[in-house]
Amino acid sequence: MTKQSIKWPTPTLPDSVFEMFDMHGKVVIITGGSGGIGYEVARALAEAGADIALWYNSSPADKQAATLEKDFGVRARAYKVSVQNFEEVQAATNAVVNDFGGLNVMIANAGIPSKAGGLDDKIEDWQKVVDVDFSGAYYCARVAGEIFRKQGHGNLIFTASMSGHAANVPQQQACYNACKAGVIHLAKSLAVEWAGFARVNSVSPGYIDTPISGDCPFEMKEAWYSLTPLRRDADPRELKGVYLYLASDASTYTTGSDVVVDGGYTCR
Repeated sequence: MTKQSIKWPTPTLPDSVFEMFDMHGKVVIITGGSGGIGYEVARALAEAGADIALWYNSSPADKQAATLEKDFGVRARAYKVSVQNFEEVQAATNAVVNDFGGLNVMIANAGIPSKAGGLDDKIEDWQKVVDVDFSGAYYCARVAGEIFRKQGHGNLIFTASMSGHAANVPQQQACYNACKAGVIHLAKSLAVEWAGFARVNSVSPGYIDTPISGDCPFEMKEAWYSLTPLRRDADPRELKGVYLYLASDASTYTTGSDVVVDGGYTCR
């Protein structure tokens, strides 16, 4: 009786590293895509050739989608979606598949910050952060995962945070920290569960110069810089390469990983 090997086949890969990063023919959903990290990631993937579905909640992304089409010659559309609503996530994903003809990559990037610590947070504010940052990320994963399992391939990337690894100071944000830690472990868990048909990874940014931190006091930002070995926050464009790597065939042996891009904050 012939023994059956448990080894799965190695994917067919080009010799050119530039071809590995090519995204032509790929359809990508990016939640929280109207600005900040999400839009810069969209530009990176569009420049590599991907068609982009930008999801937004309160800040429309139609102009950004039109700019992607103009700048990179790809297809791009904007969709208004509340990721904390499972039915909206499912309907919008189905619309993307209908509009673009498929789905290859889901980037669950939408998130909101906590504004108070664990004892001072209002219960309704705590629940809102959980709904968007954790449940919303899971809903995107759940709907995309069903598509990936059916078609036999797919790629899921979560935007987590260095806050999933550390308790930030001086601000208090227990809910946000806990949600992002949950997202990191959700990514690892799904990577194991989905290994037969999809890869799952997360990115944990540190302090990034985006509107989400725009109203923070000068003294708070100075405290952040003092705790960050590179002594600054990041331009969101400094994250583009990480997401392109994870979204592309350059990372076909990378799953269950959390890539920390935090200027050294969590290595202290």
